[in-house]
Amino acid sequence: MSVVEKDMSEYSFMRILKRFYWDVVDPDERKYLLYYFISQFPGPAGNLMRGRFVEKKARSVGRNLIVMAGTRFRSIENLVLGNDVQIGYDNFIQAYGGVTIGDNVMTAPGVKIWSVNHNFEDKNVLIANQGVKEAEVIIGNDVWISSNAFILPGVVLPDGVVVSAGSVVGIKAYSPYSIVAGNPARVIGSRR
Repeated sequence: MSVVEKDMSEYSFMRILKRFYWDVVDPDERKYLLYYFISQFPGPAGNLMRGRFVEKKARSVGRNLIVMAGTRFRSIENLVLGNDVQIGYDNFIQAYGGVTIGDNVMTAPGVKIWSVNHNFEDKNVLIANQGVKEAEVIIGNDVWISSNAFILPGVVLPDGVVVSAGSVVGIKAYSPYSIVAGNPARVIGSRR
């Protein structure tokens, strides 16, 4: 390793240590650091630990919450969860614009629920400089969201909806108890 490479690696390491220090000092970032360690704890004890963490940080949480390993949350303070919610492995819920999930909702592994998106309409301004647009996601009662589905900002899923695996669910009018699938998701059936 050359002297320059060694100096750069030491510089990078020092930058990482400084950044870690500032993350620990900042209460908003500290909650994410704590949750990172809890997020991978295995078994039923880990499920309970994650559930208790979410109960303390979310806006509102009902009874019997189960949060499987690997699930990540952003802006958890804007999250509302009903009773008997089961969040599957490796989900990612971005609640910046608000996410409300009703009673008896289950998500499979890899589900993403997003309530914010970048603005990109002005071609004369860099997307990174256009800010974001928030749109609350509302999920009714008795909803099943299958593996790797992506729920986009502003979506409202009424009671009883089933979202098929790999679906990308955008803003549309969905009937209660409908079955949706595809990219973009469309109604393919009904549970009635």
